[in-house]
Amino acid sequence: MGLKGTNQEFGRPYNRRIVLETIRLHGPIARGDIARRVGLTVQTVSNIIRELEDMDIVAGSRDQPKGRGYPATSLMINPGGGYAVGVNVTPLGLEVALVNLAGQVVSRAARRRRSRNPGSAMREIGALAGKLRQRHPGRRVLGIGLAMPGPFDVESMSFVGPTTLEGWKGFPVQQRLAEVSGLPAFIEVDHAAAALGEQLYGAGQGFHDFYYLYFGVGLGGCMVQDGQALRGTFGNAGEIGHLPAVAGGELCPCGNSGCLERYLSLEAFKRRALIIGAAGWLDEAAPLLRAAIITIENLFDPETIIVGGLTGGNVMAQLLDRLEPLPNSVSQRHGRKAARITRAADGPDAVLRGAASLAIAGVLSPRFGTMFAQGEARDPLLNPVKAA
Repeated sequence: MGLKGTNQEFGRPYNRRIVLETIRLHGPIARGDIARRVGLTVQTVSNIIRELEDMDIVAGSRDQPKGRGYPATSLMINPGGGYAVGVNVTPLGLEVALVNLAGQVVSRAARRRRSRNPGSAMREIGALAGKLRQRHPGRRVLGIGLAMPGPFDVESMSFVGPTTLEGWKGFPVQQRLAEVSGLPAFIEVDHAAAALGEQLYGAGQGFHDFYYLYFGVGLGGCMVQDGQALRGTFGNAGEIGHLPAVAGGELCPCGNSGCLERYLSLEAFKRRALIIGAAGWLDEAAPLLRAAIITIENLFDPETIIVGGLTGGNVMAQLLDRLEPLPNSVSQRHGRKAARITRAADGPDAVLRGAASLAIAGVLSPRFGTMFAQGEARDPLLNPVKAA
């Protein structure tokens, strides 16, 4: 990404995040290299680095000298310099984790039961998040991120059906999340959160452009282009599960029939396998997934399609094995360096780590509107929330 700093007086928080993002993406990296990448002076970068080192967000090291003089200090993100709480809420239950700046889950807790009452779910999230923070007292906690099934704010589709959070319609999720946790709160649809986590910490790190296909209780996807998730006008891009895939097929709670996630999702696997068996489901799902892959490639032309989510590793592996050989598409070209299909690195933790990365990215990544609206006094780096 072409991250550039600003010399405007009000740009200090932005410059700090620009420098942090550059270290995260390219570290270990020297001050001079950072300055060249972001278009700031070495002195400005050095002042920011000194501030970040004082806050223990960034750490530096030097190689052994091989000649005259000392080598430049190489800077990298300090994993223990900050943490975020990640929450994954599904129709099957919820999970909460404390995640460090390197994307490592350091502590977790879960509630494995369905809840149609969002108020009680939020109270439980607050209690679990509090317990995790008490296990690691004194840690800088940047915020809390929650991932949940979408789409959002669509009258006929939001919180309707077994792949959504039925009973949550009209509930102020972000407001209540901030209240029960005492932290800055971030909300995202599950497949986009998983794509963000994969970009920051997983198989997406080596790609500028990739599509993340998410197998959750439902089915979703997200195109990441030049490091940015394409979310659409109202934030609902990626609801690939509601593409009509089977003519005259099963009725979907969205009101259409033959939608892809009625046959290709965790909910579909559990429901259809009772009727046709696991092998029968694999035979049914593989051609539908193959068609979805070709559609994604022809629409977005990604470097690769990363496939991940909640589906068990053995089932996912068997399904992906049945895709070969893939039919022709714009992605079938001579000399391509990446495989057309890449297995996600995070597995079942994809959304959980992605949810935490929402809060981490809210600090590390440049977001002009959010940062300048908050103002310097509310900068989470300068005013961290610490566990008791």
